[in-house]
Amino acid sequence: MSSPTPQLDLTEPGVTSRLVDLSHVVRHGMTTYPGLPGPHIEDHMSREQSRDRYAPGTEFQIGRVTLVANTGTYLDAPFHRFADGADLAEVPLDRLVDLPGVLIDVSGSPTPGVGIDAFDGRPLGGRAVLIRTGWDRHWGTAGYGAPGHPFLTAEAVSLLVSQGPAVVGIDSVNIDDMADLSRPAHTELLAAGIPIVEHLRGLDRLPTEGFRFHAAPIAVAGMGTFSVRAYALIESP
Repeated sequence: MSSPTPQLDLTEPGVTSRLVDLSHVVRHGMTTYPGLPGPHIEDHMSREQSRDRYAPGTEFQIGRVTLVANTGTYLDAPFHRFADGADLAEVPLDRLVDLPGVLIDVSGSPTPGVGIDAFDGRPLGGRAVLIRTGWDRHWGTAGYGAPGHPFLTAEAVSLLVSQGPAVVGIDSVNIDDMADLSRPAHTELLAAGIPIVEHLRGLDRLPTEGFRFHAAPIAVAGMGTFSVRAYALIESP
């Protein structure tokens, strides 16, 4: 299950800022996507082992983690779908950090497919478009990867591509219908150079607008997907 979303209030003269963590915690053996192995987290050098290397009272821990790239909250770069697409090291940072955000709340929808009506009249160009479905409530359960999860319809994807958002995120197990093996959302968005962030959480804590979004992976050449620490900074005068 999702743990409570941490928040931090920062106060400056005339401005109140609130940091909202939008990422799932990566834990040993956890399941992110059905069928993919969980991460293996262990010591490379334990504190006990380090005591033989340093002065008395001085100790360190160096960890080691083995994980598939699609673990926790992660970003898909174009290389994830296309061999000639930009990899993690080639996606410009200005598509990933300090982005004006817009929240699309479809958590009350009676159907899993998110259609074009959800985006009607909303500013999308150059923004981080985050789709709140409420599916993150199933995180850590078998229901998270079950049929019926929310996803973007092909029509909604085409609309997004035409509007040119900087990045698109969702709090569901997949931005595509897992039953549709053509993966239209991944195909169209990544072909247009629009990165995708999947497995977000805590979007219920965001306003519809008036926040900045950040979700940068480490710059790994030759990979198209990796975990991120996604968060939002909400500001109000």
